[in-house]
Amino acid sequence: MKKIINVVEDEKDLNELVKSYLEKEGYVVNSYLTFDEAYSHLDDSCDLWILDIMLDDKSGFDLIEEVKARNQNTPVVFMSARDKEFDRIIGLEKGSDDYITKPFSPKELVLRINAIMKRVYKDDNRIEINGYSIDEQQRIVYKGKQQIELTTKEFDLMMLFVRNKGTAFLRNQILERIWDENYYGSDRVVDDTLRRLRKKMPDLNIQTIYGFGYRLG
Repeated sequence: MKKIINVVEDEKDLNELVKSYLEKEGYVVNSYLTFDEAYSHLDDSCDLWILDIMLDDKSGFDLIEEVKARNQNTPVVFMSARDKEFDRIIGLEKGSDDYITKPFSPKELVLRINAIMKRVYKDDNRIEINGYSIDEQQRIVYKGKQQIELTTKEFDLMMLFVRNKGTAFLRNQILERIWDENYYGSDRVVDDTLRRLRKKMPDLNIQTIYGFGYRLG
């Protein structure tokens, strides 16, 4: 899933330049020119904020407090024409992750943003498929913000299809991979588990190939 960055900068040309460079890097970028405009989007999904310090009669320092009040872990980068140690210290005290002074190279900003993203979201390796978000490491599935509870076998069966999208599996192949070759029960356990999985994840496009088996389309 692409990371979302909110850029708050009242210099329109600079705002558009930063937005352009970040989009070329693969980010989804929302740009705001005023404090009030950014404030109205504080509750929207966002992975990182880039804030100018001087924003009309308010400041980026006010805005970072609002950002951190909603999610303390959301990274924030300040950019400012004021190269003052005092501003840097205030920014750090309020929880900023970096401070870049204008004028700056857009490429340098992108490199700094990439470094922060890798550090903050290093464990965020979710798989996105059919509207679901799968955290394989934590073995958790989400539909939007809702967590879907799966049993061990349901999760293993789902991951077999997800890792092999487009590949058709015989019931016996699924049985061997998920229940191992020493399983002595009925092969109907595959159908039963799949039925429960489909009920919990109805948008997961697991197709039945009649006379053969199943595949994720």
